[in-house]
Amino acid sequence: MTAKKILFVVLDGISDRPCPELGGLTPLAAAKKPVLDRLAREGICGIMDTIAAGVRPGSDTAHLALLGYDPYKYYTGRGPLECEGTGIHMEPGMIGFRCNYATIAKDGIITDRRAGRIHDTTDLSAAIQEGVDLSKFGVEFTFRSGAGHRASLALKGVGIGHCVSSNDPKKDGIVPLTVQPIKQTAGDEKTAAICNEFVRQSSRILFDHAINQKRVKSGLNPANIVLLRGAGEMGHFEPFTKKYGISGSVISAASLINGIGNAVGLSRVPVQGITGSQDSNIPGKIAAAIHELNTRDFVLVNIKGGDESGHDGLAEQKRNFITKTDMALAPLLDLPECIIIICADHSTPCTIRDHSADPVPVLIHGDGVRVDDVTRFDEYSCARGGLTRITGAALLATALDLINKAHKFGA
Repeated sequence: MTAKKILFVVLDGISDRPCPELGGLTPLAAAKKPVLDRLAREGICGIMDTIAAGVRPGSDTAHLALLGYDPYKYYTGRGPLECEGTGIHMEPGMIGFRCNYATIAKDGIITDRRAGRIHDTTDLSAAIQEGVDLSKFGVEFTFRSGAGHRASLALKGVGIGHCVSSNDPKKDGIVPLTVQPIKQTAGDEKTAAICNEFVRQSSRILFDHAINQKRVKSGLNPANIVLLRGAGEMGHFEPFTKKYGISGSVISAASLINGIGNAVGLSRVPVQGITGSQDSNIPGKIAAAIHELNTRDFVLVNIKGGDESGHDGLAEQKRNFITKTDMALAPLLDLPECIIIICADHSTPCTIRDHSADPVPVLIHGDGVRVDDVTRFDEYSCARGGLTRITGAALLATALDLINKAHKFGA
């Protein structure tokens, strides 16, 4: 029998290095995960360099590679993809930024780059959209809230460039930076000036906003400055359906992943209670994915909580999240006529609290798979698998071949 569908589950940042708190094991190796282990036992496994050996992938470049879009060709910066994920339609040539709401003291020092991890900034973003005036630059702008403290900014106009720096100093206790042109072109100089004016005007609005005044009275950090980074110019992405001849959807709490899905033409599937954190509704994601496969050929599911633990250096929390996730994956054991791919997009070792270039484990399960001898899903076991060591670009191509949707190269 030949499978007809593809379910692609990305356990964001789940791969790791040996952790002293876990007796030298990785969180994956230390976790109780009978479902993942059974899928590995019944499938074929390997390890994967999402982009290339020795390259530390971002979540953005990693997901582009996993979907078969060469990041060296398509990626100009994270900003445009974040904009797409917050509902801003990015036309080719528009400039996008990923943003944080942050807290700045009266003396100009940033005291919290995430503004107390504020939630629901919709009214703050609406006030910025209404109150900031960039008309003297001859550009239009759109500012939208994302999840939590995140937001996005899009610029549209003539004579703007995307090669500009960030005002984010990347740490608390110092003043925000001035956005500078990275290249000395008129377009980049204009964009830098626009960004600095946007920050100046928006901060004035935020300092006086009732939400922030209430937060201060309650002892909470106000969201009174916007930090911009990840500038990029929106390009053209060949639609997923045209590229592969199949329909597809994306399920994710992360604006970035939804933005990539939007950019390539995957339909976004909303799920109540998904947060991209430890408390996310993972069973809801899996149920939604299975339902979506009734009408779609391909579904991408991103599960992000493990990445958060890696960035926070919490190895035991990461191990426990893997066990929680494993329980939610149980319905996949009875999924008929479907190729199931499970992998990480990158490693996020707790010891360095950042992405690394370590290869990640991957499994493929379903009809037509040549089962190997691997019995556990972790970095050590999968390295002995029949897939050997592959790249991210090869993964979807392999799945397409298994559902008989690959094109022959040559006569």
